[in-house]
Amino acid sequence: MVTSKTLFLSIFSLYFVSLLYFNNSEAKSPFDEEELNLMNEELIELVKKGDELWHSPSLGTNGLTCANCHPDAANANPHTFPKYQSNIGKVATLREMINWCIQIPLKGKTLPEDSEEMKALEAYAIYMYRGFKLNPGDNKKAYPPVKVDSGPGYP
Repeated sequence: MVTSKTLFLSIFSLYFVSLLYFNNSEAKSPFDEEELNLMNEELIELVKKGDELWHSPSLGTNGLTCANCHPDAANANPHTFPKYQSNIGKVATLREMINWCIQIPLKGKTLPEDSEEMKALEAYAIYMYRGFKLNPGDNKKAYPPVKVDSGPGYP
């Protein structure tokens, strides 16, 4: 006896297989130069916003900034997240660590993890470490400070 559930699953399976077999659509071609420039400009704008926040006492209540402990994102090591953070007591993401720093050293209110401010702070920290190999979980290695010859460290 064929149940309605079995019939539905059979029809759905045939539909899905036909989509795979008969669908001749092509994958999106690589981005052209104009698209790449627009995407990079948007990223740099977010990094700039993150740079402003990183150096602003507005995230806390005691006048400190992220840059007091992490000038130019030094020792932020975003390429090592997620990793166990003993001060948090668990494996934490970079966003959780940013919020811990805002709440504890800066004496501020945590940011929603999907907020534009959080994205900007994360973008700034990660951008400053561009070129570093991803190394999640690394708590053992001492990384060299980020070298910034002049300016904010980004184009």
